Amino acid sequence: MQTYIILSKLSPDALKEPVIYREMAARVSKKIKDECPEVHWKQSFAVLGRFDVVDVVESDNPKQVEKAAMIIRAFGNSTTETLFATPWHEFLDML
Repeated sequence: MQTYIILSKLSPDALKEPVIYREMAARVSKKIKDECPEVHWKQSFAVLGRFDVVDVVESDNPKQVEKAAMIIRAFGNSTTETLFATPWHEFLDML
């Protein structure tokens, strides 16, 4: 399986109340599970800085990862950036 990093920045105008974050996260998670069965979520992190959320996912189907990122954008009121990730030891072995 290939590893991908999905970086998300939540729209500041999209969620006026903190409680809405839980509802939005549950809605986005369910939609991705239903529509992107080949994407396996490994971990999610709330982060400080340019992005608000870092998701680590695995999949052998990059189109499913693209779809998951689009669901985050559409239903999570976010912008996303998706990165292909290579484990460091594999990267060093390629050199």
